[in-house]
Amino acid sequence: MPHFSLDNHRLAYREQGQGPLLVILPGNTASSACHLGELAHWSERFHAVSLDFLGTGRSDRVAVWADDWWQSGAHQVRALLDHLKQRTCIVMGTSGGAIVALWTAILYRDRVRAVVADSCVARFPPEMLDNLNCERARPTPDQIAFWRGAHGDDWEQVIEADTDLIQRFVGRGGDWFGPRLGEIQCPVLLTASMQDSALPQVAQQNGRMAEQIADCRLYLHNEGGHPLMWSRPQDFRYIVDHFLEGLAS
Repeated sequence: MPHFSLDNHRLAYREQGQGPLLVILPGNTASSACHLGELAHWSERFHAVSLDFLGTGRSDRVAVWADDWWQSGAHQVRALLDHLKQRTCIVMGTSGGAIVALWTAILYRDRVRAVVADSCVARFPPEMLDNLNCERARPTPDQIAFWRGAHGDDWEQVIEADTDLIQRFVGRGGDWFGPRLGEIQCPVLLTASMQDSALPQVAQQNGRMAEQIADCRLYLHNEGGHPLMWSRPQDFRYIVDHFLEGLAS
């Protein structure tokens, strides 16, 4: 895998296709290895690149993920653009990667042409932390296979680091953005499933997020799960393709 360096850390990524740059950002416990289907689909029209965030995938490990992990992810996206010698990009993220995508648009407004933010909310309440802790205490064979495929044999270290990060985040109030979504200037597409058990009050929270973003579209599906990108892939790709075609026109 190609890689670049940021602050003495090695960051890996996968790429496919040619054209305008489209950066695909995995969720916290996923990696670029989980996005081969998205890379194949969007590489037909874009230079599609999926990043392994610091601490995940084939990027360098860190013992403790910093409190500003999602903002740090935005800095990593900016460094990726610099490495690729690209001034701007479209950013597509799912779950925690969607949080990073929105933070990239907040912090680097002149570098982001548009954002697709799939299956995320603005707040993570304490009761959802209990669900997450119970789920991760007894992972299923499918979950273990997913995490091992994403990160390798040290997948447990990655999951423990993410769980610790979420616990600290909820302890600080569990608010990802505060009032800063209003700073986003580019077009944004928010997508989610109404049946997503991993997201609290998904319709209400996405509606409030959309109200704060000046140029925003919201797509909610009555079926599917977490994330919509994988649980309803045909529907997700259809609505995203329509959004991206609108940017081109």
